[in-house]
Amino acid sequence: MDRKSIGISGLAAYVPPYRVWLEDWCQWTDNQWPKVREVVGRSFRVRGPNQSIYTMAATAVMRLIRQYDIDPARIKFLGLGTESSTDNSAGAIIVKGMVDRALEMQGLSPIARSCEVPEFKHACLGGVYGMKGALRHLALDGAGTQAIVVCADIAEYARGSSGEPTQGAGAIAMLLEEEPKLVAVDLIKSGSASDYRIIDFRKPMMRFCGQDRSESHQVQDFPIFNGKYSTTCYIDETLHALNDMYEKRGLNASEYLKSLQTIFMHRPYRRMPETGYAIAYLFALASGSPDDRAELASYCYQAGIEPEELLKEMVSKPEVAELADPEHHNFEAYPLTMAAFRIFRAARKYRREILDKLALGSDTMLDLGNLYTAALPAWMAAGFEQAADENRDLAGEEMLTLGYGSGDAAEVIPLVVADEWREATARIRLAESMEFAVDLSEKQYAALHDGRRVTGLAYLPKDEFIIEKVGRIDQRHFQDLGIEYYRYVS
Repeated sequence: MDRKSIGISGLAAYVPPYRVWLEDWCQWTDNQWPKVREVVGRSFRVRGPNQSIYTMAATAVMRLIRQYDIDPARIKFLGLGTESSTDNSAGAIIVKGMVDRALEMQGLSPIARSCEVPEFKHACLGGVYGMKGALRHLALDGAGTQAIVVCADIAEYARGSSGEPTQGAGAIAMLLEEEPKLVAVDLIKSGSASDYRIIDFRKPMMRFCGQDRSESHQVQDFPIFNGKYSTTCYIDETLHALNDMYEKRGLNASEYLKSLQTIFMHRPYRRMPETGYAIAYLFALASGSPDDRAELASYCYQAGIEPEELLKEMVSKPEVAELADPEHHNFEAYPLTMAAFRIFRAARKYRREILDKLALGSDTMLDLGNLYTAALPAWMAAGFEQAADENRDLAGEEMLTLGYGSGDAAEVIPLVVADEWREATARIRLAESMEFAVDLSEKQYAALHDGRRVTGLAYLPKDEFIIEKVGRIDQRHFQDLGIEYYRYVS
């Protein structure tokens, strides 16, 4: 029996209006704007005083339902991918409840009572795992229905930390169904990898002990992270997930990567996906044709290293977890490959084989910051909108997506663009969702970041969810301490 095509038919976004220009931030913090622009981006968004991942997620789902004329009664799977949840019990059901009440306020039917409501957590990969869960649901007991997966996160770092310029906030909702209108997803052809990496990027609950900011009551979710080590983990897990896909499909790595036109990857900041994919390209050259090996050798000679030594390193299978030691001052698992990469980055082929394939939607992403689980679907949304604006012909093209979550795990999933992609793309409206912005001053940013009262924010919510109040009662007969109460502002 032929398997039905299953995939993504729509995308919708919500990003908070509060914006920090990184050029301004560099002046406030005495950082170098040219370097930050090259490595990180242009700006990032900050969550508002009455916003949480649940308000952003629910607003994105409401937009998805409206923009794609979805019958809520057909939704039998609503998944939430996030690493910023503030409730250790409930998750996607919070979003469903908010959306149901807003739909009923507008005289519409709520989401099906028989809808599954899982939350998926694995750092920035939670949204991809949610998408895979939805696709499996649609292929089995949920056949003939529709599914929504919403990715929502708040990337927040301490002021003065190295992660501060890579902040961001927002949500992307995805509509999944049979006979998809945007892209078909074939999980059988995908690749997976995972390995525990101890100190890469963590959020231990100890950080929350006794935390309650007196004015907003928002919990600050600063991660424990080690930047250089995290880059090594990202690269290594990318390589393993790609190898899994190559083996499943019997692919020649070099020929396959060169055949691709468009690639979307997890994007914590501008430089990370460029580096990750470039290293994957160099590894592919190592197992390629004589011409491929000659190209790789040329980068080696310019870097002052022997090609044979580089090839040994590439097949060495280093134990990255062993680098998770405070005594280590060099967290690189592939130092010779990184030396060759620095030469490759200056070569003419770097633009054609790396930058051009990561180009669709990349300019828009410079103004979104890091959205954690929502970063990959946001880049996809931006890419499809750019392709439509430029009147590109994408129908039938295989695109490659790579999701990554610290800790560590990666998923490489090929997508095939549907014939109806233009109509589906016209309803995404990512650019429209980013049009309005409130540019923050240094004092406003500091106050908003620190949970203090902010003055002069000229913004009135409309057609979105807000936190109306936070529960404060902790008594024997009734408790709602820390529970958020929401309202839909129409």
